[in-house]
Amino acid sequence: MNRKEISESTIDKIAARINKKVRQAPKVSIISDENSTTSPQYFEIIPFNKIDEAENKVFAIDGSYNSQEFYNGISVGLYTAGYICYDKGEQIRLNDLDDPVILGKSYYPENIFITNEKDRYAVFDELLELEPVKRLIAFFEAEDIDSIWSFKKELVCSSISKLLSFCQEVLEWALLLEIIQSDKSNNGDIILRDGTLRSVSIKQKYLIKIAFLAKQKCIYIVAITKNSPIKLELSSSFRKIDEYLETDKKPSFRFTIKEKHWQKLCCWFEVGDDVLLGSYPEASGQGTSYSMFAKKQLSGGRGFGLFFAARLDYVEKLQNYDWMVVDINILDVIPDIDGKTEQDIIKLERNMPYLRNIFKELTRLTQEHYILGYPYPLVEAHNFVTLKNNFKEEVISRVKASLYKSQYMDHVDIENMFIDLHGRF
Repeated sequence: MNRKEISESTIDKIAARINKKVRQAPKVSIISDENSTTSPQYFEIIPFNKIDEAENKVFAIDGSYNSQEFYNGISVGLYTAGYICYDKGEQIRLNDLDDPVILGKSYYPENIFITNEKDRYAVFDELLELEPVKRLIAFFEAEDIDSIWSFKKELVCSSISKLLSFCQEVLEWALLLEIIQSDKSNNGDIILRDGTLRSVSIKQKYLIKIAFLAKQKCIYIVAITKNSPIKLELSSSFRKIDEYLETDKKPSFRFTIKEKHWQKLCCWFEVGDDVLLGSYPEASGQGTSYSMFAKKQLSGGRGFGLFFAARLDYVEKLQNYDWMVVDINILDVIPDIDGKTEQDIIKLERNMPYLRNIFKELTRLTQEHYILGYPYPLVEAHNFVTLKNNFKEEVISRVKASLYKSQYMDHVDIENMFIDLHGRF
């Protein structure tokens, strides 16, 4: 769409909605109550020279998908997911490859050529045959495989984007289980996931099984995202806390760290019910109950997380990688949650020692100079699996080379096969 076709009134309406959120009264007080998780919890960052002295490993999972459609009905679609691991600041090998650079583990499908519905179904079926996904399905112990998914196969396969997104997400959950069950993971290890501990593809009653297994093995699952409606809903609160940190809290704080340039304060708090309602209203618009995505229960929701907001490497005036939304395994935060109603959960005590420790440990991962405040293992996992735009050029060039090699088609026909008409105008 040409920029001039978008009216100024439309742009102004967007700006007005953002301004309304930013200017609303802060929903979080700057005053800390050490017994309340919904109040800001301020703490001192782990010293820079201590960040690689962690006793436990950190795994990071991410996934990606990309596709390209050509004018003659040919589509190339690919998804992937993988994970890496750091131990005392060094990435360790997880694969059997004889490669000095690629140390992580990832999975790719064989079916990437799509021309019709039958091909899309083949992509779906192949996903279920990937080894980690087969283990995931077996672990769920479902009487009917189709009952695991939130949507029917026909709907998932109705478009390439829906299909590839579904495949990527399911594969990521399968890899989460793979790490938990692996002999490379031990008690106290942390698994980072990009996003949330909720799923639109897998029903909650199955995901909960992963949460219980992780709890049993004392492996901590934490999902982190920079992109969330919670951040807009809390924007005025973030600004208020930032100002307090810079003008009042830090100048008066008794740091144990002596080096001035290492003295940084961090903050975390549980996202309150009012913020969740504003961020994830019910589709009906009545606003009388939580949406499935925000529900703090082991039933009736989308996953097994409890939302927190955190700033884990405070730098004055820093705009990039500042506040994050952190989704933590609710079984670790509220150990007595199993079998409780939503009203019971509100009153249940949070595991404050665990929360203080996990956020403190996360600061070991947020002090890389180019990504201050964001865990570097997730950045490296993203770089490891992301399908860049040039994946299309690579696939096409290799297919062309194979077609030239077979000599069944004229070179003009081969070139025309992959013309992207939209790119020529």
